[in-house]
Amino acid sequence: MHYIAIPIFNIRTIFFAVSFIIFSACNKGSDNLDNGSSSPNSPNILLIIADDLGKDAINGFSEGNIKPVSPNIDKIRTDGLSFSKFWVYPTCSPTRASILTGKYGYRTGVKWASDVLDESETSLQEYINNQTLDRYSTAIVGKWHLSGGNSTFNPEVFGIDYYAGLIRGDAGDYFNWQLTEDGVATTETTYITTKFTNLAIDWIQQQNKPWFMWLAYNAPHTPFHVPPSEMHNQGDLPEYTSGMDATPYYMAAIEAMDFQIGRLLDSMTDSERENTVIIFMGDNGTPNQVAQQPYSNTTAKGTLYQGGINTPLFISGKGVTRKGIDENLITSSDLFATIASISGVPVTEIHDSRNFRTLFTEETVLRGYQYSEKDNGSDDLLTISNGDYKLIENANGSAEFYNLNNDPYEQNNLLNGALNGSEFTTKSILENELTKIRQ
Repeated sequence: MHYIAIPIFNIRTIFFAVSFIIFSACNKGSDNLDNGSSSPNSPNILLIIADDLGKDAINGFSEGNIKPVSPNIDKIRTDGLSFSKFWVYPTCSPTRASILTGKYGYRTGVKWASDVLDESETSLQEYINNQTLDRYSTAIVGKWHLSGGNSTFNPEVFGIDYYAGLIRGDAGDYFNWQLTEDGVATTETTYITTKFTNLAIDWIQQQNKPWFMWLAYNAPHTPFHVPPSEMHNQGDLPEYTSGMDATPYYMAAIEAMDFQIGRLLDSMTDSERENTVIIFMGDNGTPNQVAQQPYSNTTAKGTLYQGGINTPLFISGKGVTRKGIDENLITSSDLFATIASISGVPVTEIHDSRNFRTLFTEETVLRGYQYSEKDNGSDDLLTISNGDYKLIENANGSAEFYNLNNDPYEQNNLLNGALNGSEFTTKSILENELTKIRQ
């Protein structure tokens, strides 16, 4: 047998040429790309969304006096970064749509709970695999709530490899609910938080390439209920009835979710877990029935006040070397570009989404402003903040203006009095930025 000797130089030349072609193909069609953000290791990505979870209902924040026992969520926080100024939308559907598309709600038409996301939108999962030549397996397990009340809708039409969960927003009963898988709806009696976790574990264990799991728990969304006793620390709770203190039931649902997150993480091998980025967030503020001081039943879920849109965001795991609190102005739409970057797509900014992955390793300032909105058919409001001041504008012409440094929980509307020169200038700048955003 005769062997042909190829100079090492030529081998290296061929290798780099092929690599360049593949890399160029992966980048084709991406917007505003930055080659420095690509990740060669392709870590797994676990996005956990808690439903109706405000800062007053989880450890790590000064808001709220009653906190759950949540060691697994606490570890995600303490092992990495906690984003103290993270903004979402006041209800779940627009928050989820903003992550899925990287766009503000007014661009997609999803501005309130139960609004329907048009199938023409490019999902985060589809975008990742278009840019990386299908490098990732993708799944959404759990709450969808982007197709109205259509229980036979299959989210896989958005380029997601696998979907199973609750299409609608409210389970009605955590022990008797409608599971949709492959577009087929069946009645499920397994405790919903457990079932979602089972589905996520089963899917992850079947994967043989990097994966992106979007795990959207209904907990701790209503109805208030008693989870299985081994999953919570709230004692022997009677069945909840109207008029009772809902707080222990709400905390029990959070603790049951934490229990199941622990099961999921424990099901992974050490090497798999070490190669996973974990993102945990709340999709909107705490429900008004259980809102704690300094929030109230008029400044929590469903509102553009801080109690409605400033929720927990914790990120730890592969590549996250910084720890502690980060005060950057992050919005839910920013998760689109950031998760895409984690997967290896070299994107810095796309649509309304800005990649904040650099914060995993270095301290810097990324945004000068953050934005949210509310349009439920009767109230049409916009809000913007530069971190120090916050402006809320109503389509009816009214407005509110707050100094978040002196008044972090929005008790003193500065527009009820005369603005000083600095305040007037800041308000004008915020108004101009709102105009730019809405163009």
